[in-house]
Amino acid sequence: MTEEYTASKPIYVQIADRIIREIVRKELHPGDKLPSVREMAIQSGVNPNTIQRTYSELERMDIVETRRGQGTFVTENEEILSVLNEKVQKEVVEQFIRNMKELGLSQKQMIESLEKYGEGE
Repeated sequence: MTEEYTASKPIYVQIADRIIREIVRKELHPGDKLPSVREMAIQSGVNPNTIQRTYSELERMDIVETRRGQGTFVTENEEILSVLNEKVQKEVVEQFIRNMKELGLSQKQMIESLEKYGEGE
């Protein structure tokens, strides 16, 4: 199952973002083992070096940890995961606000729109 990637940012960053979203959505849990570099490369349709770079970047961010001979695991540090969750939420809200401002909506209109959407309208 290969994925489609955009040219706007490096593939390894796009894969890292996908893994981060899976952690935030709790599809990946603290302590879960990630697929091996080779497995993830096949699943993602990319070179294993790209996945190695992805895992290295996630490890640099303390989101995953590599255990020699065992593999790469999602961190069990709840504080790091909480900060990650807040960061992702903030990015989503900022993007939403940028998009709504581009449409010319005021803050009041944005809130009304959210309330309508939340009520199922």
